[in-house]
Amino acid sequence: MILRFATLDDVPAVLAFWKLAAEDTNRGGDDTAAVRALIERDPAALRLAVDGGDIVGSLIAGFDGWRCHLYRFAVHPDRRRQGIGAMLLADAEDRFRGFGGRRADAMVLDDNGLAHRAWAAAGYAPQDEWRRWVKSL
Repeated sequence: MILRFATLDDVPAVLAFWKLAAEDTNRGGDDTAAVRALIERDPAALRLAVDGGDIVGSLIAGFDGWRCHLYRFAVHPDRRRQGIGAMLLADAEDRFRGFGGRRADAMVLDDNGLAHRAWAAAGYAPQDEWRRWVKSL
């Protein structure tokens, strides 16, 4: 298994992987144009764990120049609890430290108990005083 950055050629496989392994893929926004734009803007943001040519994990490690954000943290259901997520997170956190990042945050659905356990095991904790406010553009 290797960790690598996603390429434009990976976009269809990434989208298919997210449908299988990620939460919240039914709300829109995950489409070819959006993933292509991410890769074109920041080629090192979308990290993939790949085994035998198959994507088995993903994590977007976005840095806006001030804050470190983690999105689309997913591991193939058949490959969970094998250290893949830990490797992806360590890789992303190293990226953030290289930028001088001081704190990483993750967007986690309130009802995703599996994710709560994974994030807690990695040392992350909810920050209850914040709520995400959104507006579709």
